[in-house]
Amino acid sequence: MCGIAGIFHLATPKPVDPLRVERMCDAIAHRGPDGHGVWTAHGVGLGHRRLSIIDVAGSPQPMASSDGRAMLVFNGEIYNFRELREELRGAGAEFYTDGDSEVILAAWQRWGPGCLPRLHGMFAFAIYDLGARTLFLARDRLGVKPLFYAPLSDGSLAFGSELKALLAHPLLRREVDPLAIEDYLAWGYVPDHRSILQGVQKLPAGHALLLRHGAPLPAPSQWWDVSFAERRSGRAADLEVELLHLLRQAVTSRMVSDVPLGAFLSGGVDSSSVVALMAEASCNPVKTCSIGFDIAALDESSYAAQVAELFATDHRSRVVSPDDFGAVDQLAAMFDEPFADASALPTWRVSQLARETVTVALSGDGADEAFAGYRRHAFQHGEDRMRSILPQALRGPVFGALGAIYPKADWAPRPLRAKTTLLALAGTSEAGYARAIGIVPPELREPLYSPAFLRLRGDYRAEQPFEALMRRAPARSGLDRAQYADLKFWLPGDILTKVDRTSMAVSLEAREPLLDHRLVEFAASLPEGLRLKRGEGKWLLKKTMRRYLPEDILFRQKQGFVTPIAQWFRGPLAETARLIGTSTALARTGWFDTHRLSAVAEAHIAGRSDNGRLLWQLLMLERSLARLGIAA
Repeated sequence: MCGIAGIFHLATPKPVDPLRVERMCDAIAHRGPDGHGVWTAHGVGLGHRRLSIIDVAGSPQPMASSDGRAMLVFNGEIYNFRELREELRGAGAEFYTDGDSEVILAAWQRWGPGCLPRLHGMFAFAIYDLGARTLFLARDRLGVKPLFYAPLSDGSLAFGSELKALLAHPLLRREVDPLAIEDYLAWGYVPDHRSILQGVQKLPAGHALLLRHGAPLPAPSQWWDVSFAERRSGRAADLEVELLHLLRQAVTSRMVSDVPLGAFLSGGVDSSSVVALMAEASCNPVKTCSIGFDIAALDESSYAAQVAELFATDHRSRVVSPDDFGAVDQLAAMFDEPFADASALPTWRVSQLARETVTVALSGDGADEAFAGYRRHAFQHGEDRMRSILPQALRGPVFGALGAIYPKADWAPRPLRAKTTLLALAGTSEAGYARAIGIVPPELREPLYSPAFLRLRGDYRAEQPFEALMRRAPARSGLDRAQYADLKFWLPGDILTKVDRTSMAVSLEAREPLLDHRLVEFAASLPEGLRLKRGEGKWLLKKTMRRYLPEDILFRQKQGFVTPIAQWFRGPLAETARLIGTSTALARTGWFDTHRLSAVAEAHIAGRSDNGRLLWQLLMLERSLARLGIAA
């Protein structure tokens, strides 16, 4: 795993200062502490920070092709590079290293942009073709690896693995996009279609960008998508066999490493499945690690210990407590943009724990999105059945009125919290799922904003691009569209951003076998009943893993990687909650009604409402803006 950065002159090619590229790379040195390099030519500069995983002694970057006509900087891993190398060697290519970087160069020279579908892995890379004088930027299918870029005032374009690489360029403007604040309040992160800073863009997952000197900046082109429009036929038993083959293939391909390798183990279905298949394929004990909490109701470490004992892993664990809250500024620095998924804290801690003994760790991320494992998928499926029975003309007025008067009973048992369901049933399937996946719905966001910010925001609402994505999904059903939106919107914006930044902050490479694109495409083609059956998500996956895992691991209620921030803000961090409400930094922006923010904090501390996630959002926004120099 590595970090990349560079500069490309779109208008008039000008000399590129190598020190400027080097400073951009230095800003992301944590992504690659094992080596660095810069290459410049007229109108272009490429920089690289290396974390050595494959071919540790060789494969320095920036790397030239065997004929010297192309230069590469690359972040990621190509898991089928050995097979591709043999194919390319048979076609006359010559290789001088044992790594995957040289294979990408040879594939580019043989197939051009058509090389992308042949690459199996996680990646973001840049190739400068000296003959064609073009720069090619590409990002992997599901967005495991990030890539930011921004046009600058001197006619150049800067790019990098993280926003902080671009922030190291003196010409980058630091003006906040107000629509990103609306997005962030709704989702808890800034989605890939936007950036916190105006002018900065993120190359979307499964997209590429071909740049030419003297030509305007083009729109990214999509080279991969996942379709839920087709359905597999055949017996469930046969599909189970096929799934097991794909799972084994995905896990074993990601166990190739020239440095120590291990796994994150939460004790849930997904990480336990990965560890089970790693143990099956390994002659030595798998190194595993887990994080627990000092609040028993949220602590899953006993399940992780159970799985570790079952597969005789070399297991280590650690506890996260309110004392870890002191690291909030470090978290803000990792993400650059405001990022409010509180599970980033334990993900960072488990990455630190893993890095003490390994350089690569396999995770269980992706199965919930691909196989319909979230509780919201079951609710969406049931709500869509209700929508199909009752026409919108009836549902809208009836459920809308009931939802408006029903209390927001955060304190009540889950079955009595009907407000969200009523409001979801009042609208379309897309609007209902946007409400299910979001954090702060429109009617709760509005009172937080100042009149000045509402004028800046205009008619835009954060849910609009999400609902549009669902409507145009290649899908047959509401469940299909929900999962498609998960894979295209939620996964790259939240889950994969979290894992990439927290793992790379400690120079650890995280690999996601359950996001192997062949596995995801297979899951998308399954009949609904093999994804979600009688309210039980990931049905075929759980059935397949019965040969490895006990029932209490497979079928216990899903907990997720939950951080007890609500309890912390009522206990040892109550004063911090009050300071969020009266924050001079947020007040200085002019975006919020500060009296309303204070009321939110006091209601949470008193136990009248559960505003823990919102308070965390506001805190992370304040700290991120301070890091960007927007608010001190």
